[in-house]
Amino acid sequence: MTKVTVEREIAGRALSITTGDLAFQADAAVTVRYGDSMVLVTVVRSKEVRPGIDFFPLVVDFEERMYAAGRIPGHRFLRREGRPSDQAILAARLIDRSLRPLFPKGALNDVQIIVTALSFDYENSLDLLGLIGASAALTISDIPFEGPVAGVRVGLLDGELTINPPFKRLEASQLDLVVASTQHAVVMIEAGGHQIPEPLMLDAIVKAYEAAQPIIEMQWELRERVGKEKVPFTTLLPEEELTRLIHERYGSAI
Repeated sequence: MTKVTVEREIAGRALSITTGDLAFQADAAVTVRYGDSMVLVTVVRSKEVRPGIDFFPLVVDFEERMYAAGRIPGHRFLRREGRPSDQAILAARLIDRSLRPLFPKGALNDVQIIVTALSFDYENSLDLLGLIGASAALTISDIPFEGPVAGVRVGLLDGELTINPPFKRLEASQLDLVVASTQHAVVMIEAGGHQIPEPLMLDAIVKAYEAAQPIIEMQWELRERVGKEKVPFTTLLPEEELTRLIHERYGSAI
């Protein structure tokens, strides 16, 4: 597989997405780098549906690694991390909420997304890189997906709305807003912070949506260069077909 990289400047820092470098056995894999923070994202779809499944089994796993921040577990005989931290679970949920609505309705094939932290520079958050990487990997894979999606964080520092503020300054920010957007609409919002006026909050959402568009363009460019042909999911029966079968068996009075 040929190594391909697309790059843009986002909020004064270089954001790059690379594929064809790692994890060749996955359906698709990308690395996303922003500043000196970097993640590897892999996506895999099952070819067969598990017997008796009646829901969409999407799994998002955010794998924190202490070496990404230049740390080694304290005990000399401890060579691996324990259970996921609260922050890792929240990052995985943020990615899940942003992506899940964009899969085909009634999909039944298992889809697994794994985000692995490779490097953290204490400036650029890994959760957004995981979201961008998951969307990019799904976009170039053969897995049906109505993306791409891009995630942007907005802070309020010194009275100014700031795109992707440095990680260390988030504690001083009056707003911590994460917006996930497609090319046409906002699909997920997560926010915390102090009370701010509604017009300012609306401005922050619009600013995040606009900042996401270049990141979405990067993913379209990547798909044009290395994207695979999409294959259909196994899905539940369409609602009208299910209704027809029920009426045939039990009568239209039900």
